[in-house]
Amino acid sequence: MSFRGTYTAIITPFHEGKIDVAAFKKLVDFQVAGGVTGIVPVGTTGESPTLDMEEHKEVVRLAVEFAAGRIEVVAGTGANSTKEAIELTQAAEAMGATGTLQVCPYYNKPSQEGVFQHFKAIADNTSLPVMLYSVPGRSGIEISVETTARLAAACKNITAIKEAGGSVERINQLVQALPADFAILSGDDPLTLPFMICGAVGLVSVATNIIPAVMSQLVQLCLDADYTAAAALHKKYYPLMRGLMSIDVNPVPIKAAASAMGLCGPEFRLPLVGLDEKQNVALRSILSQYQLLA
Repeated sequence: MSFRGTYTAIITPFHEGKIDVAAFKKLVDFQVAGGVTGIVPVGTTGESPTLDMEEHKEVVRLAVEFAAGRIEVVAGTGANSTKEAIELTQAAEAMGATGTLQVCPYYNKPSQEGVFQHFKAIADNTSLPVMLYSVPGRSGIEISVETTARLAAACKNITAIKEAGGSVERINQLVQALPADFAILSGDDPLTLPFMICGAVGLVSVATNIIPAVMSQLVQLCLDADYTAAAALHKKYYPLMRGLMSIDVNPVPIKAAASAMGLCGPEFRLPLVGLDEKQNVALRSILSQYQLLA
């Protein structure tokens, strides 16, 4: 597994407080039809902090079942407790996931040595390919370039990183420090083009929840080094990509957008709440520009 291409950080639909299984299947089928490489269930966009352990495992199981081998399933099984991350990862492996996304430990703010030991322990306890996830805006710390290189050297199944720090310079640093076959993926839709120009080989996307074919095309154009066409597509869809990340905190706008398109319901779990009237008007205005409203 090369972690190359377009992966959807898929939303988790709810209905009356429970996982909406029928809507989740609809969402997965929509991703398959849109040509994505894979889905990433139970990440931040999947509202993982509000799912209990059994629900977390159930979403992964459903993702594997509904994907049915048509696309990859990279299970979000990270945690700020190493023991919990190992348990979730081993469960995902047993269920048939094809890879795992491991977020940088959040809130407890370990040292870089602690970060290294955390990820090494997880990698040592699974045979799944591991994608690291550096997102300092949510975790409070980053996975440093040096720590990433140490992990790549020490753990043969740590083969990728989702980079969501918002820095093109960091992509350049990672490219210099990591083996050529270590996959760097953008974790921010609006930065896909510049990241891939500098050496990233894919995207873990929020926008693909509603425009999977467009984002898959953008990534493929970059992989084909057709940057002129990629830039034109990026320019056309940048207002949508930006709006989905700026109207409110992710995943509120993307789930509201998916709901407006008839893909799922608008339900969230506290402490997340839906858009207010002004935000909803702004979102619907953007969606209407791209003829995405149901």
